[in-house]
Amino acid sequence: MSFKKLRLFNRKEKKAMLCLMLGSMMALTTGFTPNNLQNVRILVDGQTIETHTTATNPEGILDRAGIQLNEKDEYYAKKTGNGTEIIVQRAVPAVIEYNGTKEQVLTSRATVGEALSDLGYNVNDYQVVPGLDTKVQENINIKLEDSAAVKAAAAARKAEEERLRNQIIETSRGAVRYTHAMTMEASAYLPTDGGGSGVTASGMRAQRGVVAVDPRVIPLGTRLYIPGYGDAIAADTGGAINGHMIDLCMESYGEAMQFGRRPVTVYVLQ
Repeated sequence: MSFKKLRLFNRKEKKAMLCLMLGSMMALTTGFTPNNLQNVRILVDGQTIETHTTATNPEGILDRAGIQLNEKDEYYAKKTGNGTEIIVQRAVPAVIEYNGTKEQVLTSRATVGEALSDLGYNVNDYQVVPGLDTKVQENINIKLEDSAAVKAAAAARKAEEERLRNQIIETSRGAVRYTHAMTMEASAYLPTDGGGSGVTASGMRAQRGVVAVDPRVIPLGTRLYIPGYGDAIAADTGGAINGHMIDLCMESYGEAMQFGRRPVTVYVLQ
């Protein structure tokens, strides 16, 4: 071999060495080596796409594969034995029908139950047609009807409202509505009883129609009606008035003595 050929060989060898060094440096700094390639299987739009990529972010992998994600589209990525599998779930239009109204929605959920939960519906409150496990398809129509428990609760509320509307007691002022009635033990007192000032615990003057109650049972300021006594307001308290007891203010000693102590029905007015 001539000296000229030897020098040429050295140049080629140096060039190869330089390329090898540059490649090693790039591998160290970027991580792009053949070992970074991973097998990816993408399931989208009814087809399977096999690809190899150095990307690790699922959105980056989909983008490199030319797959665009639309509004409400979702993807699920999982590791497999020899790489990664990405499942793209396309959002499809659906109609939810409830109480005669229809709502157009987009959902990427796989089943009717998952779609309803994702949209904020409590599936336990409804009877759903088709069933909760039905696979969501484009333009699926989902009909909702209140469950038996919800219907029962609504019926109970309506009955209670009707009961309150029909609870009427005839008073000296005519028919008035009341919320509830209770049986209480009644006694009588005079404005001069107690401290003798004639001022009640609420600051009102003691007079007929002002009654003493246990505020734990009837709050002060509550309007009442007591058959045989008339309209009243809970405005006073007393040390002996505990629980279902009520003390009625009378105008005279004789009236108070005649009344004595007796059970009465107390109507709490609206």
